[in-house]
Formats: sequence, C-alpha cells, structure tokens
Amino acid sequence: MSNRTQYENDLAALKTALTEMGQSAADAVEAAMEALCTADAEAAAAVAQGDGRINNMERDIEHRCMTLLLRQQPVAGDLRRISTAMKVVTDVERIDIAEIIPHLVTVRKEGDPAVSQAIKMGQKAHKMILDALNALTSEDEQAALRVIAADDEVDYDFNAIKHTLAQEIAADPGKVDAALDLLMVIKYLERIG
Repeated sequence: MSNRTQYENDLAALKTALTEMGQSAADAVEAAMEALCTADAEAAAAVAQGDGRINNMERDIEHRCMTLLLRQQPVAGDLRRISTAMKVVTDVERIDIAEIIPHLVTVRKEGDPAVSQAIKMGQKAHKMILDALNALTSEDEQAALRVIAADDEVDYDFNAIKHTLAQEIAADPGKVDAALDLLMVIKYLERIG
C-alpha cells in the first residue's frame, strides 16, 4: 500500500473514530436525560460507568491526530481536518453530565419544574450534537450554521432554568445543594452548544 493510500485510510479512520465518539457522547446525554426524567439512579450510574469509554476514545483520537501530524505533515484542507478533530474531541469529551446525574436523581424528582425544563434543554442539546456530527462528517457549512443558530435556544433555556433555580433557593434555602447540582447539569448542557 502506498504512503498516500495509507494516509487517506488513516484520515478516513480518524473521521470514523470521531463520529463514533460523538455518537457515544450523544447517547450518554440522551441516557442521562432519560435517567433524570425517570429518577432512575441505576440507569444514571450506568451512564457514569460508560464515561471511561469516551475518555479512551478521546485518547485514541488524539493519538491518531498526533501521528498524522508527525508522520505526514499535512497542509491546507487535511491540516484543517486534523486540527478540527483535535478541537472537537476535546469538546466532546467535556460533555460529561454523567458524573452528577446519579446523585441528582436522588434529590430531584419527576415533575419538578426545573427538571422538566432541563430535560427539554437536554433534548435540544442532544439534537445539536447529532446535527453537529452530521455537519462535520458531511463538511456541510450550512448545516453547521444551523447548529450554531440553535445554540440561542439552549442559551435561552439555560437562563430560564437558572432563574427558576434562583427563585427556588430564595423560597427555600434548604434546597441550595439540589439546585446547584441541577445548575451544574444545565451548565454542561449549555456547553454543548
């Protein structure tokens, strides 16, 4: 196999690995929101346990990127693809609401207005991940711009939930820990945008 063919295969494998990691992160967000919605501590713990797999994927993709950079010294479009992959992999790994969900489901229950709002926000953020992955893999600039525009809705939701939580704390200061836990979750969701 020629060096060029191997290089193209390595770029294709990088794209596939990045897509798989993004899908895993999107699945984790979806499962975390489902666990929160149903207050299922077991499901939440399962999401948290799967986080190590995403961390391993991040390290693998970073290694692939560095190998391509060092061995091939890419230029122009290939360099942009590799540097984009390095940026995306870091951002995807930061989608880490799994840690806090197991505790949160024990203190916040279904029907809780702030939880209901957070679940809707999580659904929007989940869709953004999938849409961003599609835009990235198809290199579709218009699709990427639509994802960027969708961030305004997630930002609006973040501010609305933050306001709800502030009112909750003002009404009952004993709820501050549960409110802060949910605030951490919505902050992670807002970061997805």
